[in-house]
Amino acid sequence: MNPLPFDPHTHLARRAFLGRTGVGLGALALNALLRPATFAAGADRWPGVVSPLHHAAKCKRVIYLYQAGGPSHLETFDYKPKLKEMHGQQMHESFTKGQQIEQLQGQKLNCFGPQFDFKKFGKSGQEICEQFPHIGSVADDLCIIRSMYTEQINHDPAHTLMNTGSIVAGRPSMGSWLLYGLGTETQDLPGYVVLMSAGKGGQMQPIAARQWHSGFLPSQFQGVKFQSKGDPVLYIQNPPGVSHDAQREIVDTVNHLNRLEHDRVQDAEVQTRIAQYEMAFRMQSSVPGLMDIANEPQHVLDLYGANPGDGSFASNCLLARRLAERGVRFIQLYHRDWDHHSQIKPHLQLKAPEVDRATMALITDLKQRGMFDDTLIVWGGEFGRTPMAQGDGRDHHIKGFSMMLAGGGIKGGITYGATDELGYAAVENRVSVHDLHATMLHLFGIKHTRLTVKYQGLDARLTGIAGDVVKGILA
Repeated sequence: MNPLPFDPHTHLARRAFLGRTGVGLGALALNALLRPATFAAGADRWPGVVSPLHHAAKCKRVIYLYQAGGPSHLETFDYKPKLKEMHGQQMHESFTKGQQIEQLQGQKLNCFGPQFDFKKFGKSGQEICEQFPHIGSVADDLCIIRSMYTEQINHDPAHTLMNTGSIVAGRPSMGSWLLYGLGTETQDLPGYVVLMSAGKGGQMQPIAARQWHSGFLPSQFQGVKFQSKGDPVLYIQNPPGVSHDAQREIVDTVNHLNRLEHDRVQDAEVQTRIAQYEMAFRMQSSVPGLMDIANEPQHVLDLYGANPGDGSFASNCLLARRLAERGVRFIQLYHRDWDHHSQIKPHLQLKAPEVDRATMALITDLKQRGMFDDTLIVWGGEFGRTPMAQGDGRDHHIKGFSMMLAGGGIKGGITYGATDELGYAAVENRVSVHDLHATMLHLFGIKHTRLTVKYQGLDARLTGIAGDVVKGILA
């Protein structure tokens, strides 16, 4: 990381230290590194600490289509004819002996073949499940990684690892790291926005707000959750009888008091609070119009399969494009209901239409608007599913699963890596969560080993002590 110039005003005053000892030494140390004036009302937006970039960037923004619950790679992107052939037969012990599995521990392990056929799509001949024909129609734009693996077999810690690079709660999310490193491109919207949608199946694990938290980075960098239904942000509307001018006067008064507090304690979090009040005031004008997709042309709504106000994944994909157009750097869509321990076939028949057309539409729309080449699209969940049967479903699986990337510096029309013949373990060009994060940062012009913050005496980073750029998927 390029260190910030020393400035005596960035160090906490004795009063601030005594007044905030409960926060923890890590947060105090970080506050000492940041220039509070950067967050002052009226100041330029946060420029980022990576200046200049470590190398040329290939993309400007991320749209992360997070499929929460663990989609089965065996019914999406990783066809295993040998597994189909062995359906119902006992899984050979050489695959599973001593391996970590979740609910199937101690049970008889039988092979469970793919529940759908796969087809080859595009000139590249990418093999994709027949349930995703729209995604198949843009196969030549896709990079399918079939060799992902992770360390955590339960949902919450697996989400935490995928989003923050650590299983320890309280670490900054990848979007927060990106904003800290590069800053924002908009003053009227947050640089990091989260949208959520739910499927029809009802097998939904909760998603905790810590997945988009800023951790030990200032709260300026945390994600902001927008509601898909009703008011997009809580309390975005002025109370009855409060005019725009009156609200401006309230914000000015509060921020005047906050500046007095900052002059007294020299605390960066106070300046963050000022910036957030200003952002909230500007969002009252910018957000309502942004979130109203009813003014989109009918052919665009039809492309996505979106109905204004329905809170669906399709509508959120369209909102993601609108957010990207307005300079939001990190946009994350959580779509839940992928935890298919039972009835995986009927549940996949519900899930696929929810995401298939909309994913294709987002890619198509970005290409038509000239934004595809500098927008990184990521599609995937926290882990995969077992090739062994759990009744008529699949258990959690960490040894091998698939993710899909497109746009922003990614080579299209390729399949990277492979699992074994039964889809149990990644065996070729294995890709860890840290490798994925390192590659994402690389595409933004950031060397992941240099984006660090001193925390609890260590140089903390998104990729921990691991991570290699996956060069084979780069355009």
